[in-house]
Amino acid sequence: MGTRWSVRLVVPAPGLVADISAGVQAVLDSVVAQMSTWEEASDISRFNRGAIGAWQAMPPDFLTVLSAALRVAEESGGAFDPTIGAIVDAWGFGAAGAVASAPDHETTETLRLAAGWRRVACEVLLQRARRTDTLALDFSGIAKGFGADRAAAWLKNLGFRHFLVEVGGELVGEGVKPDGQPWWVDIEMPPDAALPPLRLALHGLSAATSGNYRRWFEVNGERFAHTIDPRSGRPAKGVASVTVLHAECMYADAYATTITVLGVEDGLQFANRLGLAAHIVSGDGSESMSLAFGAMLD
Repeated sequence: MGTRWSVRLVVPAPGLVADISAGVQAVLDSVVAQMSTWEEASDISRFNRGAIGAWQAMPPDFLTVLSAALRVAEESGGAFDPTIGAIVDAWGFGAAGAVASAPDHETTETLRLAAGWRRVACEVLLQRARRTDTLALDFSGIAKGFGADRAAAWLKNLGFRHFLVEVGGELVGEGVKPDGQPWWVDIEMPPDAALPPLRLALHGLSAATSGNYRRWFEVNGERFAHTIDPRSGRPAKGVASVTVLHAECMYADAYATTITVLGVEDGLQFANRLGLAAHIVSGDGSESMSLAFGAMLD
């Protein structure tokens, strides 16, 4: 995933920590082996190389993420779309590596028209999926959150009930700290925004943040950020960061990306329609929050 992970938890005996570390790493390695476009042997890379129209057998976790991604795509009218891998590569934010200049309009239009979440079929019970065009899947907007969920589930299966999992900034908090306090976390604000860190209490909650100020490139004074709007085939503009709270980090991750693409006004309408707790920082440094997020402050 190109990032780090950490876990804080209450353990009955210090000697268990080494085994826990190895176990969490194995869980995340499994997610990478299925969902990383940077790995040629991964399941997602195999899917993207497969014959157009042919069903491919895929592992359960892969199909769980694909099914969730297609659900968010439908809910958002395509503002979130896991089929834009080729567009992400064209802008230099994928496994193909950086680019010296922005792709031209003809290139992005060709790739955009070949993509589209409706061109992917996912049958979870039959453990298979297929594509009907030359699109490429990309789970960058959802896989880290899923990894945090899987690490948390692994800890729960071992009997742990009090922990904080973090994978590249995506967070899952369960139970409480030994002093009875919830897992307090500070979400950093964009550097150009004169806002204090967003302090959250995670108790049976996940938090994911999508920020457009970390990965970008500039050409002739114009900045292009890494979050791509599937509807235009170009980088999204207008939003600096979005944090979403949700019971599942996978969905918090995907919804944060979605709202970043939709922008402040449409993003708030989307969050309120689905009852999502969302905090938005716009490009000018102002902040907005959904009704559900505001209710958590009361």
